[in-house]
Amino acid sequence: MKKSIHRHDVIRDIVRREAIHTQRDLVSKLQELGYECTQATVSRDIANIGLLKSQDGLYVLPEDMRLYHMLSEIAGEIHVAGHSVVVRTNPGIASGVADAIDNVHIEGLLGTVAGDNTILIIARTPEDAKFVKQRLLELKRHFKRI
Repeated sequence: MKKSIHRHDVIRDIVRREAIHTQRDLVSKLQELGYECTQATVSRDIANIGLLKSQDGLYVLPEDMRLYHMLSEIAGEIHVAGHSVVVRTNPGIASGVADAIDNVHIEGLLGTVAGDNTILIIARTPEDAKFVKQRLLELKRHFKRI
């Protein structure tokens, strides 16, 4: 069981970082990383993780899909100030967007605080804050392809 849980984490990382179109692509990436697995194993992993397919055929994590939708249709400006990132949203929905951001697990992000139309994201370092902003912008752009 431990092997499959660890493999699921690796699959999540692969799907977030690379364009994966097929199970065969995913098997190849896993094998490059030293995982011995078959397409049947990866098929079960995909079902267990709940991966979705975008309109252009890419595998996407369900929590990422939620954030893609929210960022592309709701979030407005994104600014960095030191260790912090500020995201503006339409009134009344900042907490939902903050929850989606928390669930994506962006490297360097410590947590979020949401008001009515503003989200404050705290990062470990100013460099991490810049990375968080960049990642949010990438997610926002990526959604336009989905």
